[in-house]
Amino acid sequence: MKAIILSAGQGSRLLPLTATSPKCLIDFSGRPLLEWQLRSLAQAGVREAAVVTGFAAEQVEHALEGLSGLGMKLRTVFNPFYALADNLASCWMARGEMMGDFLILNGDTLIEPGVAARVVEGAPTAPITVTIDRKADYDADDMKVHTEGDRLLAIGKTLTADVVNGESIGFLRFSPEGGAAFVAEIDRAVHTEVGLKRWYLSAVDHIAKTEGIVGVRSIEGLDWGELDFPADLERNRAMTAAWAKG
Repeated sequence: MKAIILSAGQGSRLLPLTATSPKCLIDFSGRPLLEWQLRSLAQAGVREAAVVTGFAAEQVEHALEGLSGLGMKLRTVFNPFYALADNLASCWMARGEMMGDFLILNGDTLIEPGVAARVVEGAPTAPITVTIDRKADYDADDMKVHTEGDRLLAIGKTLTADVVNGESIGFLRFSPEGGAAFVAEIDRAVHTEVGLKRWYLSAVDHIAKTEGIVGVRSIEGLDWGELDFPADLERNRAMTAAWAKG
């Protein structure tokens, strides 16, 4: 199983913290966010990771050089359009890595090892599997989902409250069939006028609605967190501090 981690962005909403160093290298309890991700993946048995870089790419490459002890084959894919495009472009730049069974993990999602284990264990629910969590209510920035059983019907930030029954945590699993469908869709999208400004999950939404091959897997009860705003720092540092003690 290979993981593709989307870490090209600067994280401008966290300025000035990210003025000279990317969001994926922000320290949490003695380790950068990217290292926490790789350690969780390694503990779940993932042995290969391609990290998509962009802003301050050389810093990310240097950080990866110090992680050889994880027992993973690590490499980078550079996205020169990171400042102009959204993360669909990062996926398009990494499309050569999307063969066989693979995972995509957002570069700003912290996951405990149990999350990665639940995603990779057993047979997938569908050619594309979106990892979700559920909570009492959802805000405007949540990547909300509409599901029916284990099937994804729609995903997006603007879904209406009457259909929302979960949120994506930014962690997906692809079979060879699902990967081929995803690559075809992001390739189609980047050739449109607005393609570079789209999230890659908009491609998953389109596949779910037109091909019906997208499922979900819940990680309810396990710890994870996003890093979007300064307010996220304190919560995530408390969470990783507990992981470090464990």
